Amino acid sequence: MQGTGFGGLLRRHRREAGLSQEALAELAGLSVDAIAALERGRRRAPRAHTLRLLADALRLSGPDRAKLTATARRDTEAARPPMRQAPVPTNEVIGRATELAATKRLLGEHLTRLLTLTGPGGVGKTRLTIALAAALSDRFDDGLCWVPLATIADPAAVTPAIAASVGLHSAENSRLVEDIAERIGRRHVLLVIDNCSHVVATVGQVCNALLEYCPNLSILASSRELLRVPGESVYVVPALALPYDEDQLESSAAVQLFVERATARGYDPTGQIDHVARVVRRLEGMPLAIELAAARTNVMTIEELASELETSFGILSGGSRTASPRQQSMYGAIEWSHDLLTPAEREVFAQLSVFVGGWTLSAAATVMSGQDSPGPLERAEALDLTGRLADKSLIRVIRRSGVARYYMLAVIREFASDRLAAAGMADEAARRHAHFYISLVEEAESHLRGADQGEWLERLDRELDNLRAAMAWSLRTRSVSEALRLAGGLWLFCYLRGHYAEGSQWLERALTLADSVPGSDMAGLAPAYAKASLGAGMLAFLQCEYDAATERLQRALAQYRDLDDAAGTALVLQRLGGVARERGDYESAEDLHCQSFDLYESLGDRSGMAWAHNHLGFVAWLRGDLELGARRCRQARDSFKELGDGEGIAWALISLGTIAQYSGELVEAEDLLQESLALSQRLGYREGVAWSLNQLGIVERRRGLTERAVHLLDESLAEHRDLGDRWRSASVLEELATVAQQRGRGEYAAFLLGAADAVREVIGAPVPEVEKPDHTATRQAVEQSLDHRAFRAAWSAGRAAPLAAVADGYPPPSADQPDRTGRLST
Repeated sequence: MQGTGFGGLLRRHRREAGLSQEALAELAGLSVDAIAALERGRRRAPRAHTLRLLADALRLSGPDRAKLTATARRDTEAARPPMRQAPVPTNEVIGRATELAATKRLLGEHLTRLLTLTGPGGVGKTRLTIALAAALSDRFDDGLCWVPLATIADPAAVTPAIAASVGLHSAENSRLVEDIAERIGRRHVLLVIDNCSHVVATVGQVCNALLEYCPNLSILASSRELLRVPGESVYVVPALALPYDEDQLESSAAVQLFVERATARGYDPTGQIDHVARVVRRLEGMPLAIELAAARTNVMTIEELASELETSFGILSGGSRTASPRQQSMYGAIEWSHDLLTPAEREVFAQLSVFVGGWTLSAAATVMSGQDSPGPLERAEALDLTGRLADKSLIRVIRRSGVARYYMLAVIREFASDRLAAAGMADEAARRHAHFYISLVEEAESHLRGADQGEWLERLDRELDNLRAAMAWSLRTRSVSEALRLAGGLWLFCYLRGHYAEGSQWLERALTLADSVPGSDMAGLAPAYAKASLGAGMLAFLQCEYDAATERLQRALAQYRDLDDAAGTALVLQRLGGVARERGDYESAEDLHCQSFDLYESLGDRSGMAWAHNHLGFVAWLRGDLELGARRCRQARDSFKELGDGEGIAWALISLGTIAQYSGELVEAEDLLQESLALSQRLGYREGVAWSLNQLGIVERRRGLTERAVHLLDESLAEHRDLGDRWRSASVLEELATVAQQRGRGEYAAFLLGAADAVREVIGAPVPEVEKPDHTATRQAVEQSLDHRAFRAAWSAGRAAPLAAVADGYPPPSADQPDRTGRLST
């Protein structure tokens, strides 16, 4: 018989009160067996409620009541089985210092009592949870308890699993949550619940109850879906940091993880970090995907691995045999999340895979509803289902400039796309997708000139991948109307953003498709056909394909005249004037621009009139009439400012800066050109950037600052070359030749002059009149500095060198002789 402990103390108080076990049981409302079990030590963990009943029945004073409670707690602690501890990591946690610091602060400083680590499958939630639990082990006086739920399939088994982890084994399931709460009591405990996505509703209910009952309890949960419990704080676990430039390759956490895991497999990739970077970028920094890819280095080179991943993520399997099935492949990880979706969520998840590079709510509502203009109900449904998928970590939300945009990780999108195809919905979803973006492009057209230009250019920038997908669909399905409307609607965007070659390809393929269709099927498409012809001519002109440009523009001119479309006619005349201008036919160019001006004036089109003034000024200064050019360009600038046309303002500033430069007003020229450069960079207007750099380089060369001039001209040449503008590339090469001659680099100057001459011969564009004095002076100086044979050799080498090779940058001072590739030997 026990004389100490809770049982002995209870027996003493009962006897002092003169009560039998039966009498005490009756007064306390308990069974006689319960009293006997407590006194004999068979039951050593009385509930707090039981303690109160006993103390009241025994009429204990405050000190005696406290002593009885304390004794019961000591006995309970002594009898309590230990709580389940967190597993020990099997390898180092890589690249999670920031995440650990942020989450440790939230829980360690008690800023939140419930923290849910969420994110898609494979992002590393469990690994971060284990690391965080280890880091917090000394912050909770009464320890932590690990509750793994990955293998729990039945929601009814959740509470018993939590009870078992806290060391409680009770057969009375009806009060199991209360038993757990009493078990934890007022202790400072961290309860860690891992992998609860599939039983999230039950986990949320239990956590809510425990947080109410246990004032010093904190809970850390990992789940692909939020618990949605009052007071819940959410931390979205990000993918690992990717290398964004060459200097970050080895310091990137994603690269480090791949290298560590591949090395563990017996393959050292440290000499192929650039290929490793390509792999991890494709995998978007997802830890599980990176580990699965690294596992394939036992049978593949990293180059082969990178190439395979460009087409499919199917090789991402073969994980650890001890891992759960959903961690042995990326497919399994995503499928597990997919299986938890409702039928409606699965359908939407599949449909959203049609988007490339993200989407907006309006785009989602259109694809989901099939309506060109979804109403409030359709938008509300799209918002609800999108929100559900975001909460389940299958899509990501990014908020920029006051707009929410949604994304799928590439590996998730591939899975969803497979589901879309399997359901036979791919063609219809792609059709809806294309129609939404056609409507967007047609709406954007009217805003690409004027005060809203920058906003709409950025909007189309964000949708570029979707626009490409829509264009590909329209061409693949031979949807003539959609192809013409989309390609024709995008030509101005392609011009402003420098997508000359890509836009040309779209337009030419759309026009070829239209030409293959019988005329009777083209009814109603004449305006779209004319616009596409205009765009094709314009982009061909920008790439100095003057014959092709003239053919397309002449066809567009006839089409617009047949349509009696004065505005379209005026625009085509303006573009034909540009072709004549670059070919050196200034008289024809001026006549065409005057015709364009007259039409715009008859329409009262202030923007068109401003552009006509700008082009007339451009022609004037190119042929050497600087005064007339300045007058017309100032008039254009003032009109553009009133209209808020950023592109127009940039062009007027370039023209005025160039005129000032050729007039010898270098300070004024620099001010105007720096302003045009800043505006063009802000707008993302690449042609404006290239021209501004070109003219600023000439300003610096005239000042004798040749080093600065080379830097600016090299940048300009790179931009013009990338755009495909060979006319301006030739002028920049000639200006670089002038710099080389001034620096005593005669042979290199001859080489550059030869390269420029070859370009001009190919495109059929002479040196502009305003540039001829400098060009002539440079050639004469170079010829005088070299003997005839040396000059002809360098000149011929330049003519034979591809423009891409010549435009690789000004060579170092030690270079003096061009080799056969156009490079200079050192």
